[in-house]
Amino acid sequence: MSSKPETDTSNFDEIAALHGIPATYEDLQGQVREVPVSTRRRMLKALGVNELSSAGVSPPQMEIGENSRCYLPRFLEEERVWGISLQLYELRSSRNWGIGDFADLKVVCEVAGAAGADFVGLSPLHALFLAEPSRCSPYSPSNRKFLNPLYIAVDHLPGFDEAWVDRELLAGLRMSGTIDYEGVTTLKLSVLRKIWSRFREGDARTDEHEDFAQFCIARGDELHKHALFDAIALELAARRTRAGGWPDWPEEYRTQDSEAVRCFEWERRDEVDFHCWLQWVASKQLANAADHARASGLRIGLYFDFAVGEAPDGSSTWSRPDLVLPGLRVGAPPDMFSTSGQDWSLTALSPKALQAQDMVPYDELLDASMRYSGALRIDHAMGLWQLFLLPEGETPAVGGYLRYPFEEMVGTLAKVSHRRKTIVIGEDLGNVPTGFREVMEEAGILGYRVFYFEPIEDGIFDVSRVLGMSLACLSTHDLPPLIGWWRGDDILLAEEFALTDRAGAAVSMQERQERRSAFMRAVREAGLVDDPVGSLSEPSVAISEEVFIALHRLLARTPSRMVAVRLADLAGEDRATNVPGTSDAYPNWQLKLRLPIEELAGSSLFTRIVDAVAFERPKRV
Repeated sequence: MSSKPETDTSNFDEIAALHGIPATYEDLQGQVREVPVSTRRRMLKALGVNELSSAGVSPPQMEIGENSRCYLPRFLEEERVWGISLQLYELRSSRNWGIGDFADLKVVCEVAGAAGADFVGLSPLHALFLAEPSRCSPYSPSNRKFLNPLYIAVDHLPGFDEAWVDRELLAGLRMSGTIDYEGVTTLKLSVLRKIWSRFREGDARTDEHEDFAQFCIARGDELHKHALFDAIALELAARRTRAGGWPDWPEEYRTQDSEAVRCFEWERRDEVDFHCWLQWVASKQLANAADHARASGLRIGLYFDFAVGEAPDGSSTWSRPDLVLPGLRVGAPPDMFSTSGQDWSLTALSPKALQAQDMVPYDELLDASMRYSGALRIDHAMGLWQLFLLPEGETPAVGGYLRYPFEEMVGTLAKVSHRRKTIVIGEDLGNVPTGFREVMEEAGILGYRVFYFEPIEDGIFDVSRVLGMSLACLSTHDLPPLIGWWRGDDILLAEEFALTDRAGAAVSMQERQERRSAFMRAVREAGLVDDPVGSLSEPSVAISEEVFIALHRLLARTPSRMVAVRLADLAGEDRATNVPGTSDAYPNWQLKLRLPIEELAGSSLFTRIVDAVAFERPKRV
C-alpha cells in the first residue's frame, strides 16, 4: 500500500475519475461508500497511469454507439421459446467415462429437440487446469479462449482402441455419484496420448492432418502458449514439484519467454503439439454437437455461459500478462447477503490495453465462444460498464469500481454477435447501476430474470411483470433445484457451514416461507392448481408434484423471450450444484445427476414438465 497521506485529494479525485475510478460508489442498500485513495492509486498503477495527468483523457459514459444492437433472430421477435440448461459434467450415461462429454450433449440435444425446445444451455466450457483436476469450477478458468479437454468423448475418436482402457478404473468412474476429476483426467489423458501417437505417425497428407495444421495457424501464438502452459504444468506435477498456478512454479518457468521455457518448448515439442491437438479435437467435437443441436430442431442451438474473468495463475495471465490488471482481483462489495463482500479471485482485463489494441483481444475472446453458440450469457454483465476490484491481499471493504469503455465494449459485443449470429444475454443480478438495464435493452441484450429473486409486493408475485426482453428461469447453479430450495436446503447448509448464524437462518427461512406462499398464490390464481397440498408453515415441507409442474407452467407464461428449464429439476434432483462460500465442505461442481440421460425421455416427471412448458410456448412450424 502507498504511504502517501490521504488528504487534499480533490485534484486526485478528479484525475482518477477521468481514468474511470470514482471516489465513491452506492451499494445495494443505497449507502454511499468511499474508496480509499490507496486503493485508487493501486488501480491507476495497474492501468499504467504513472503521471497524474488528465491530458487527452475523457471519462467513460454509459452510452452505446450506432449499430451497437446485438443480434436477435426474427423468430425470437415473434415467439417465446424455451430450452433446457445443464452442467455438462453432471450428465450420467452408460457410455461416458465418469463425466458428461460432447457425445452425451448430442443425446440431450436430441431429447430436447423432440420435446419442442429451441436450445440447450451449458455452464462455461472454458479450459481449466489439467495439472490440478480438483480446480473444477467452470467459473474460475485458466483460459476463456480455449476448451476443457475433459469433455472430449474419447471413445468417439478415430484410432481409439478399447484395449487401451483401464476397465477397472472406468467402472469405478462410472459408478461414482460424484466426478472423480483426478481419475477422469488420468484415464482420458492416458488414452488420448495413445490416439495422438497414432495420429502423429499416420499419413501427414490426410485431410485431418491438414485441418489440424490450419487450426493451429488460425489460433496462432495464443494456442501454442496455452499448450505450452499445460505441458509445463503437467511436467512439474509429474516431478512432484509443487505445480499449482504459474506464480508457484520454479522461478525459471514463471515467464513465458525465459530461457528455461524456450528449452522446454524445444525439448518437449511433441508434448506441446499434443495439447494443441487436444484443443483441435475438443473444438471439432463441440462444433459437431452444435451442428447436431440444430439438426435436432433446436433453432437457437447451444447456449453458452461466458465467465466474468480468469484465474490469476492460469494460462491466460501467463501467456498475455499485458492484457490484465496486475495486483487486482474481481469481487463484489459488502451487502446484506455478504457483510464482508466477496473476493472472486479472478483477474480483470485492462480497459486501456483493450483500447490500445482497438478492442481486438476482446473481439477474439468473445468469438472463441460465439463460434459454437446460438446464444451467449455474459456472467456479471455489469462488467461491460464497471467491475468491482480489490487490491490483492486486501478485503473487499477497501475495494472500488473501475469503469470500462462501455460504448466500445458493447460495440464489439454487437459486432461479434452479428458475425456469429449469436443472441446475447446479460446476467444482471446484484449491484446494477442506475440506467444499466435500459441501455442493455437498447443494445438488444436480453436480461436475466430468476424467479427466486423477482420482486414480491404485498405477498403477490405478478408473473406478467417479468421483463419481456429477457431469459427467465427458476434458479441458478448457486442455488438448489426446486425440491431442495422449497425445503430451504440452501439456508440449512449456510448455517451448517457457518456462512450465516442461527438468527440469520431464521430470518431467511421466514423470507422463504413468504416467497413460497406468494408462489402458491400465483399458481392458484392462474388456475394451475386446484388446492395446495400440505401445510406451508413448516420449513421442511415437501413440494407436491402438482405444484412443481404448476411453477414450471407459471415460468413458461412469463413475457420473457426465452425460458430455461433446469435439467436438475427435470430429473427430480434436490442437491445444489454449488454452495457459494465453500470449498472442501461441499462437493461443488462434482455431483452427477442420479438419472442417466438414456432414461430422461421416459421419465414421468421429465415428460410432464416439458409437455407443460411446450404447451405454454408452442413452436411454430
